[in-house]
Amino acid sequence: MIRGAVWKGSAGSINLLHGAWPWSSTIRISRPIHGKLLRNMKLIPAVILPARSLAGNRLLGSRLANYGRKTSMHAYGLQTIPNTIGVFPTRGIASDNSDNSGQERKQLHTWQQKLSPYARLMRIDRPIGSWLLFWPCGWSIALSTPAGCWPDPYMLGLFGVGAFIMRGAGCTINDLWDRDIDAKVERTRSRPLVAGEIAPFDALVFLSGQLGVGLLVLLQLNWYSILLGASSLGLVIVYPLMKRITYWPQLMLGATFNWGALLGWSATQGSVEWSACLPLYVAGVCWTIVYDTIYAHQDKVDDLIIGIKSTALRFGDNTKLWLSGFTVAMVGNLIAAGLMCDQTWPYYTSIGLIGAHLAHQIHSLNINNPKDCATKFISNHQVGFLLFLGIVLGTLYKKNSEERLKTSSTGSGSSSSSQLSAAVTSARNIAV
Repeated sequence: MIRGAVWKGSAGSINLLHGAWPWSSTIRISRPIHGKLLRNMKLIPAVILPARSLAGNRLLGSRLANYGRKTSMHAYGLQTIPNTIGVFPTRGIASDNSDNSGQERKQLHTWQQKLSPYARLMRIDRPIGSWLLFWPCGWSIALSTPAGCWPDPYMLGLFGVGAFIMRGAGCTINDLWDRDIDAKVERTRSRPLVAGEIAPFDALVFLSGQLGVGLLVLLQLNWYSILLGASSLGLVIVYPLMKRITYWPQLMLGATFNWGALLGWSATQGSVEWSACLPLYVAGVCWTIVYDTIYAHQDKVDDLIIGIKSTALRFGDNTKLWLSGFTVAMVGNLIAAGLMCDQTWPYYTSIGLIGAHLAHQIHSLNINNPKDCATKFISNHQVGFLLFLGIVLGTLYKKNSEERLKTSSTGSGSSSSSQLSAAVTSARNIAV
């Protein structure tokens, strides 16, 4: 079976049979084509079938008839010229199942298009923010764990969900405040509110849902923790405004992001142990200033143009010196928190590793390279994990060290009592 085309021109009818189905390699020309005729030719799709094939295949002939084709005999076979441009279908009539599956795929695609802007509004595609919000909660929960025990997995899971929801709510609030600013910054122009994918009213409704879910999570805790957690909502709302007022918005972000260092302890113990939690909280604030200053260096050119303030602009070329100072303050407060909790050597080892990590991060930082700043910022997830791991291992090691102390004290007590009894026995012998 050969597929072809028919050329027609003003000088007469010339048939060019060219192209073949995959199983045919024949190319036939019914009449030579001259250059003068070629100028006036027009291509009309056609189907060329051998005469013997059509003669022996009534079904194919009826199919041709159904497609409304004119047929004419040709020296090389049967030439058919369609009344309308068309081709034979590659498959039969689609079944109901295939139609349904196509509709389901279309509906799924539609739902994905509707949900995608809200997912990006929550920064689901950038989970680093949720981790940075969770780690202070995890540190506090692990520090409050009794010696020799693992952190409460239920509390860790609950705070993980809460960190995910509240980070998303914070991003929604931030984008609602900063619609005018984000439109002027290259990195943020594609955000859903700026691009018009979500209306401000819809974002407010979505924010109400996020805060509702966050409240449900908070209500799983004790009343002390509920009041303490609710008091942080003011920081969440006010933080986005700070970049318009002060060069220290990162300080306000640190105060907001590390509230979990207080909340985690109260959730497990019923109240905050300030002697341990306050140094942990201050260490977290210093850490936030370090990583968010690095993050802010990505947008410092745009910030200068539109008049937005940040520690990146405040520190300028002295950024590495400032970040080194905050790193020292962070390490010092972590050591103080460990001393208040009677932590052991795995905890202090993790602090040493964190100090080395941050020192390398600051030393190799290129504040004029946005890509390098983004990479350094994301690597702070490792800092949070290292400290959490050190707290867990240090707390587990406490039991072993306490047992050794008890054993040694018991041994020394028994030896002293034996010495005393021996002295009394000898005194009796002398008296006799």
